[in-house]
Amino acid sequence: MNQTLYACVQADEFPTQALLRLQTELAPQPAAVLDGRPPLQTVCSFNRAARLKGASLGMTRLEAESIPGLRLLPRSLETEAAARAVVLECVAYFSPRIEAVSSRTACACVLDIAGTERLFGPPEMLAGRLREAIAAAGLRVSIAVSSNFHAARMKAATMRGITVIPPGQEAIALGKLPLDALDLLPDHAETLAIWGIRTLAQLAALPETELVVRLGPQALQWRDLARGTLAHTFQPIEAEFTLREFCDFETPVEQIESLLFIGARMIDCLVARAGAHALSLASLVVHMELAGGRVYRRAIRPTIPTTDRKFLLKLLQLEIAAHPPQSAALSLTLSGEAGQRGKVQLGLFAPQTPEPSRLDVTIARLKAIAGEDRVGIPVLEDSHRPGSFRMESFRVVSQSSSSQSSQSEQARPRMALRRMRPPVPVRVQLDALQPVAFRTREDVFKVSAAYGPWRSSGCWWSTDGWNTEEWDVLAESNSGPSVACVLVRNCEQNEWLLEALYD
Repeated sequence: MNQTLYACVQADEFPTQALLRLQTELAPQPAAVLDGRPPLQTVCSFNRAARLKGASLGMTRLEAESIPGLRLLPRSLETEAAARAVVLECVAYFSPRIEAVSSRTACACVLDIAGTERLFGPPEMLAGRLREAIAAAGLRVSIAVSSNFHAARMKAATMRGITVIPPGQEAIALGKLPLDALDLLPDHAETLAIWGIRTLAQLAALPETELVVRLGPQALQWRDLARGTLAHTFQPIEAEFTLREFCDFETPVEQIESLLFIGARMIDCLVARAGAHALSLASLVVHMELAGGRVYRRAIRPTIPTTDRKFLLKLLQLEIAAHPPQSAALSLTLSGEAGQRGKVQLGLFAPQTPEPSRLDVTIARLKAIAGEDRVGIPVLEDSHRPGSFRMESFRVVSQSSSSQSSQSEQARPRMALRRMRPPVPVRVQLDALQPVAFRTREDVFKVSAAYGPWRSSGCWWSTDGWNTEEWDVLAESNSGPSVACVLVRNCEQNEWLLEALYD
C-alpha cells in the first residue's frame, strides 16, 4: 500500500467559470473576461465557445469587440474568492488536508487522500465523485491522482478529465508533456529549446552531471520534476466553512425578477453546501451594493432551520417586495448561517400540524400589510410603565425547556389577571379620596374593599410620559355577582379606567 497519495483538482479559466457559475443563462454563450483598467483592458480568460470564435489571451478590448457574438465581462476578484471558497468546501468533504497550488488564472489545490479507500473506494471512484460534487456547484475541473505531489499537479494542469497515474509510472505519464509544465524562466526555456529539448521525457533522459554543469543546481530539480520523483513537504491550509454567495452584475439591475433569478441560483448553492455538512440554513442575510453608493441589507430568519429551496426563495421574494431597494443593484450577496434542523416524532393518532414554512410565509405577508412592528410575539419590557411591551419575531422553543418550565409553573398556584383591551371608561364615586362605587355602561358596582393607591410615573422628559395610580378593588354589582378588578386613574387627565379583572 502506498504511504502517499495525492489528488490535484484544477479549474482552468477560473475567472470565466466564477462569473458564469451563477448566471447559468450565459454559460452556453461565448464569453471572455477583461482585466485591467480602461482603455488598457485585455482578455485574461474565456470559455470554450469563445475559443471557437477566435478569442485568445492578451487580446485587447478593441480586438475582442470585433468578434461577433462574443460577450465581454469585467473581472471580479470578489466573485472569484467566493467561488474558490466553494471549491475548498467541496474538496474538504473528501480530505481535510488541502494545499493550494493556484497559478495564473487557474484555481488548483492538492488533496492528501492516503487512507481514504475505505471511505470513498479506489482513486478512480474518489476522483469521479469529487468531480461530480464540484460540477454540482457549477464548476468544471480536471483531476489527476498520483503518489507524487508534483506529478499530480502537472498532470492536472495539462490534461482534461480524470487521470490516475499508477505507482512507479510517473515518468511515463509525464514524458509527453511540454516543457511549459515546469514554468521555466525564458532564458532557461530558450537554452533547452536550442538543445532540441521539447518534452519532459527528453529532459529526464539528460545526464545529471552535464546538466548541472551547464544550467546550475536548479537543473537537477527540473529533471526530478520531469521524472516525477521530486519530494515535497505538504503544507495544508485551514479551509474555513462560510456560507456566502456573491454576484457582481455586469450592468445595474433594477428589476426585482432579475434579482430573484440570481437569488434562486444562490439559494440552491447555499442549501447544497449546507446539506453536504448535514446542516440547514437558519438565516439569510441579503446585502446589495446600490447605485449612488447606497447599501441595502436585510435579514431573513425562518422559524426553524430549513433546506427547502422554494420556501427560502419565497421569503426572499416577500422581503424584497416589502422593502424594495432604493436604486439599481450593482452586486448581490447572500450569506447564510448554518443550523441544526430538529426532528419531531409525531404520534400515531396525533393530528397533522401545519408546515412551519407556511407560518413563515404567512407572517411575512402580514408584515407587508400591517407593518414590521405589528406582527410577532409581545414581550414585556423591563419598565414600571403599565402595559409596556415590544414585538419580537416568532421563535420555536425546544420541547424539553418548554415542558420543564410549564411543569414548574403548573406546580405553583397563581391568580390570573385579565387585561381589558381597550380599558373601559368608568365613573368613580370617592369618599375620603378612596373609591366607594363605580359605574360602567352596563352596571353599577359598590366597592366593599379597596387597596391602594399604587402610584407610578415616568418619562416626564418626553411627550409620551405617564402619571397614574392603581386601586385593587373588590366590588359587588346591583345584579348580584362580585368582581375583583383594577381601577386606574390618569392623574394628568383626571379620568378613571377599568384596566383589568382578576379571575
